[in-house]
Amino acid sequence: MALKRVALEIGMGTDIRGGDYTKAAVRALRDALWHNSLTVATAVGKSSDDMQVEVLIGVPKPELVDKNEVLAVLPHGTGTIKVVEGGLEIPNEAGTDKTVIAQAAAVVRLDL
Repeated sequence: MALKRVALEIGMGTDIRGGDYTKAAVRALRDALWHNSLTVATAVGKSSDDMQVEVLIGVPKPELVDKNEVLAVLPHGTGTIKVVEGGLEIPNEAGTDKTVIAQAAAVVRLDL
């Protein structure tokens, strides 16, 4: 058997005030995951814990994301994460704060 992609989930998350990249990334992954109910695993005789999830996060400063905190969002299966440059950072008018927008993609694979 081989790993086959069975789903691609996409989301966006923000930290409106405070510029917390991890918070925005967590919210983006939750947005991607919490708008779906994947039943494909049970449909092919697998458990939801058999899913392997590859998480991709885009934020302006990837080094500021706590990868373990983002992966802790996954309710089932095992996950890997890659954080790349992307998303948006919008400073306030005073230049004292910023809004961070993160994008998330979760590629779900099963061994079929």
